[in-house]
Amino acid sequence: MSSPEADRIHDIAIIGAGVVGCAVFREFVLAGRDCVLIERDADIISGASKANSAILHTGFDATPGTVEAACVRDGYRRYREIRERLNLPLLETGALVVAWNEEQRASLTGIVAQAHANGVSDVIEISAEAVRSREPGLGTGVYGGVWIPGEAVIDPWSAPLGYALQGVLNGGSLHRNTEIASGSLDRDIWALQTATGTTIRTHVVINCAGNYGDLVEAIARPSPFSITPRKGQFLVYDKPAYDLIHAIILPVPTSRTKGIVMTRTAYGNLLVGPTAEDQAERQIATVEDTTLEALAEAGRRMLPRLADVPITTAYAGLRPATEFKDYQIEALPARRWITIGGIRSTGLTGSLGIAKLALDLYVAHFGKLSPLDEPIWPRVPNLTEELPRPSAQPGRSEIICHCELVTRDEILSALDGPLAAGSIGGLRRRTRCMMGRCQGFYCSRRVLELAAAKIPGLLHA
Repeated sequence: MSSPEADRIHDIAIIGAGVVGCAVFREFVLAGRDCVLIERDADIISGASKANSAILHTGFDATPGTVEAACVRDGYRRYREIRERLNLPLLETGALVVAWNEEQRASLTGIVAQAHANGVSDVIEISAEAVRSREPGLGTGVYGGVWIPGEAVIDPWSAPLGYALQGVLNGGSLHRNTEIASGSLDRDIWALQTATGTTIRTHVVINCAGNYGDLVEAIARPSPFSITPRKGQFLVYDKPAYDLIHAIILPVPTSRTKGIVMTRTAYGNLLVGPTAEDQAERQIATVEDTTLEALAEAGRRMLPRLADVPITTAYAGLRPATEFKDYQIEALPARRWITIGGIRSTGLTGSLGIAKLALDLYVAHFGKLSPLDEPIWPRVPNLTEELPRPSAQPGRSEIICHCELVTRDEILSALDGPLAAGSIGGLRRRTRCMMGRCQGFYCSRRVLELAAAKIPGLLHA
């Protein structure tokens, strides 16, 4: 007897539940398509999207005329349009590109010109004195800067959670722990074979597989791009560092990387990073002592008072870099396939713009839409320090994680519902539990006890 899934033919199957896949899923569900979002890991945003600098980019420094520039610009606008309805945070910090030598100062005029070419017209060059007036804690040797008032800080995990949750609540399907091993197209129907032997059938496939994008692309054709994951290591400083700066502090970028950034986080910390290191490994991102010390030294040079603040933790993420600088997005009409590859550090901002571009490609090549008249708009829990959290409310449940002030009810809520956490990493990203100064040393046993009833095999993993 066949399973209900084997008999069902979806309109669209989206492979990969990172921030881009979640945004694409939401876009097509709200457009009235029968969508399935397929993720190889136990939870969404378990790959490239779980580790980034959490900046909402204006696109001021994107290469004008590129797909990336257009998607970042559109994604930035759309995030601001929908964020309040989904309860997504926004810290209006602004950003400063700081020149630390004369050569970098000479580049500032070009940065402003590029920003204006990208439509970010409020970007201006400012003097070294003006930089110091805005950020008096910066170290010596400031030569000047560029002020970008529209850059902001967001919560990098609540955004994709909100996108995926809205997709599920409006009729979309989510398959986790489901790796696509192969696929075949018969006329207008794809049969996607999973690693466990089941089959998912769909009329159109959208490849959002991130660091595995070229391998998934090979299901449809010889991949025109190769993924070489680019590792970025970060340092997270304790809460007292949060007030040492006000704006996002950006370096003068190079052709390869945006460089080392200092920024507040939505969770009340200060972040320094990332590095940019190409590697062959697609899943595991290690941190190295020598690299972290170099990051810490760079942080102390830029912001001397960091020497007095302990480091909470370090982490690393992998960005799906290709041999091309631009996003790789196109429709393959004959293969009933849409490619979304090479989405690097701007993907968090660009995701909603990428989703709209994918929708336009679908309409141009595959069919019409029937948008939902009254979609459901869920509100994700607030994880930021800027708004009240449950720990401060009267009658709250017991606090389980004392470093991050996470309550029992928050943990139980994250383990329940239509998009419950499927792993401890997913639970951490939904609540902040085990992410504070002790990194779970004191609370991990209680967290695991609460999670064990909802995540099968957890205590035996």
